[in-house]
Amino acid sequence: MKTVIIAVSLLLSSTSLLAQANFFSSIKVEYEKTTSVRQLMKDLQENDSWYEQNKDRYPVSVLSYYEFTGDTARSIYKPGKEIPADPRLWWRPVADKNVVYNEYASGRTISQKPVFEETFLMEDSLLKIKWKITTDLRNIAGYECRKAIGLINDSITVFAFYSDELLINGGPEGLHGLPGMILGLGIPRLHCTWFATKVEVNGVNLIPVTPPAKGRKVSRTEMMSRLGKLADEWGTYGSKLLVNFVI
Repeated sequence: MKTVIIAVSLLLSSTSLLAQANFFSSIKVEYEKTTSVRQLMKDLQENDSWYEQNKDRYPVSVLSYYEFTGDTARSIYKPGKEIPADPRLWWRPVADKNVVYNEYASGRTISQKPVFEETFLMEDSLLKIKWKITTDLRNIAGYECRKAIGLINDSITVFAFYSDELLINGGPEGLHGLPGMILGLGIPRLHCTWFATKVEVNGVNLIPVTPPAKGRKVSRTEMMSRLGKLADEWGTYGSKLLVNFVI
């Protein structure tokens, strides 16, 4: 009888330890996005002397906030809380109002992307990303995250940190495809980083996880073709901004 009691105690103990492993299948994340404005503007300007003369008109960096809500089946990423704008920021951030709805099982995405006076409602397959997982680790918002390096369109490099305790394979914007939730992201071409500042895993309300419906319906190819024509009008400056809409 004593042996049975010990065996049951060990079983209950291991079950408790498994429960403490904290694997979650629904989540709400607040991201803080940092844009290095001066570095971005230096990269965008064709004339370095013009930048040097005007760089003090730009803040060093700006913050913006976004929310991700979802489970293993679907998610939505959209602008979060607003903060007062830096009075020096006469330049308007690009693609700062994107709303991205992803369905992971069906491999479908519906993204609402405002571009100046026009809004695109892009419906297509999920973004194709080639991932390479590394051994580097980093703690973000209380979760141990592993680093992965991704490649989009064979030209855009992204650095992501994901937690496999969070079973959703999504992340900021349209980033996805890792064996866990992306809590940290960096895109050097955009001079931007996203880091989770708050993670909720209990009692997550999934009712708001619905696709956006407003905008001109297009495929990804149609949207990028239209944006490419606009970029031609903007010159080199415009072509560099297109990366904002690829993700």
